[in-house]
Amino acid sequence: MAVTVRIPTPLRSLTKGQEQVSVEGSTVRAVIEDLEQKHPGLKERLLDEKGIRRFVNLYLGDEDVRFLEGLDTPLSSGAELSIIPAIAGG
Repeated sequence: MAVTVRIPTPLRSLTKGQEQVSVEGSTVRAVIEDLEQKHPGLKERLLDEKGIRRFVNLYLGDEDVRFLEGLDTPLSSGAELSIIPAIAGG
């Protein structure tokens, strides 16, 4: 099932400048695996050994997937997943 992933500016060098890409997957985890196959290097910037990196947010529509089912959050065809880098400062 096709899912649209919105790519933030800092990661667009990995998607040849595309601000959104279409990938396949029925869960967030499967979408990230397909992203990695099509755009190598994205997975390591999104995930670490514990799961989603601390300063990366993944949103399904308006919902942070951390508050849904995390990487196992189911996706339907036509879903939109947004990668949002966290911003910190002081």
